[in-house]
Amino acid sequence: MKSLFLAGAGALLLGACARTPAALPDTSALQNAAAQSGPYRSLNYHSPLAGFETYEPSGPASWRRVNEQQENH
Repeated sequence: MKSLFLAGAGALLLGACARTPAALPDTSALQNAAAQSGPYRSLNYHSPLAGFETYEPSGPASWRRVNEQQENH
């Protein structure tokens, strides 16, 4: 356990002694939108709840009548 602590502390110490920090990569190209031309399909939003029907709980019913209602639906 002490060796892991010493290794981590040594890495931090050596990192702190560096002259200049490494430069971050240029990310401005990542912020540009992709080309709007090409063989791309349009991605329109479709609600995952479209066509959802709410069902209210009902009391006990005859299973035969419920099955017939489901077949007719």
